[in-house]
Amino acid sequence: MYACVCFSVTEEEVTEEIARGAHTEEQLGDRCGAGTSCGTCVERLGCLIAAALQPNGGAPRRVPTHSA
Repeated sequence: MYACVCFSVTEEEVTEEIARGAHTEEQLGDRCGAGTSCGTCVERLGCLIAAALQPNGGAPRRVPTHSA
């Protein structure tokens, strides 16, 4: 599933960037462009970051998509 439609960035790509050290939405934007166009995905990116950085190392949860 896409985390950022504008730049075709998948949730898996976001998770990989988080594992490589991107711990903020801005850092993700610098690394893969996610969240730097329309901004609709920024909340989703934050949820993916929070889930990946949980102390138990839990996998990111599916984040609900927003209906237009």
